[in-house]
Amino acid sequence: MTTDHPEQTEEPPEPTVREIDLDEALGLAVECQRNGRFGDAGSLYRKILELVPGHPAATHYSGILEQQQGRLEEATALLEKSLALDPTQADWHANLAINLQARDMFDEAIAACRRAVEIDPGHANALSNLGALLRAKGRVEEAEEAYRAAIRLNPDHIAAYMNLGILLAAQHRTQEAVWCYCKVTTLNAHYPPARRMLALAHIMVGEVDKARRIYEETLAQDPDDPVARHMLAACSGADMPARASNACVSTLFDGFAANFETRLAQLDYRAPALVEAMLAASGVRAEKALDVLDAGCGTGLCGKLLSPYARRLTGVDLSTGMLQLAAQKGVYDELFHGELTAYLRANPGQFDVIVSADTLVYFGALEEVASAAAAALREDGRLIFTVEEWTDAEEHDEFTLKPLGRYVHSQRYVERAMGDVGLVPRVERSELRLEGGAPVPGLVVCATKPAGGGVSYA
Repeated sequence: MTTDHPEQTEEPPEPTVREIDLDEALGLAVECQRNGRFGDAGSLYRKILELVPGHPAATHYSGILEQQQGRLEEATALLEKSLALDPTQADWHANLAINLQARDMFDEAIAACRRAVEIDPGHANALSNLGALLRAKGRVEEAEEAYRAAIRLNPDHIAAYMNLGILLAAQHRTQEAVWCYCKVTTLNAHYPPARRMLALAHIMVGEVDKARRIYEETLAQDPDDPVARHMLAACSGADMPARASNACVSTLFDGFAANFETRLAQLDYRAPALVEAMLAASGVRAEKALDVLDAGCGTGLCGKLLSPYARRLTGVDLSTGMLQLAAQKGVYDELFHGELTAYLRANPGQFDVIVSADTLVYFGALEEVASAAAAALREDGRLIFTVEEWTDAEEHDEFTLKPLGRYVHSQRYVERAMGDVGLVPRVERSELRLEGGAPVPGLVVCATKPAGGGVSYA
């Protein structure tokens, strides 16, 4: 007789638990940070600093983490603390410079970059960033030398070539700038910013056909590129859209965001100051009594000027990159991501003042945005904006799209577009900025919504 015995099974082994050392924990935290897992990275850094309160690297990377989450002052404190613990790290000084630049502390950022280069004379990135900082301070000769030094150290340094090209173009050394952009395209043939800047450089020297071919080549590679499609229309004169598409505007300005204010400063950009002067001249007092909308707020250059007038200051823009920088100004009560005409239509009767500095240059037809603004204004409210003037417009001309991608408008058309929706316009001529060293003629408009007008808006 046989007896069946139940089958014997082995117990599964206990999982092996191994403690990781500080270096492994730091490496894991950095990896989490690189992959956008900021919560996990922060937890690991805190645990490391609980064990070793003066851990220089954990302190430093915690500072970078704070910066990545928009807490710039907290980031500065941690980055400076890490350098007090270990001042020999060239990369850390370079990172501090980036942080200080984001806080508009350019002199301190320049000093940090110089310290990075003193520690490591071969630090090409620090030299390239130093060039950008010096350019922002108007020290163009020193900036050029910094860019060229970065290129000598790293002949493939795309950012240094791009920034040098921008600097040279601003000095009207357009052919040299073209060479820099061409060099970038040889290093990375599909690098969109370089191709765009090369096309713009050709336009600046009157070689519009060469720019048109670049945009045609770009669209052959990427038929959905919204900027190339808009710029091809601008250069060819064919299929001119009534306004730049949302995708074009957001792509264009997300790419510009990081260096936007620096570049405008070099162009003697005056639109925000002109808008604020027109607001003051309209009889409005700076008593923080008004609900104000900054339509197309960008990085918030108008915000600081409008704040004294505003009980509540709202900004709206299509570019998330621009809005992030506007938030850092600390002057807006609300910021919205969206297209300004749609936002206006969704907020009837909500504003005493609507301003739009250098935004309607991306609108050709003004009827729809004028109607939406009129509906969003309260009685006796004001719409104040700038556009570029079409100085050689014929009597019947309204607007056209110039090769650089911005629309120009005739004064007659602007006045009619405002009047047709019940607004009463007052128009002044002014110079908005420099372009190729020449002033750009513009119109500064204050369109008032009369009290008790009884106008209905489409």
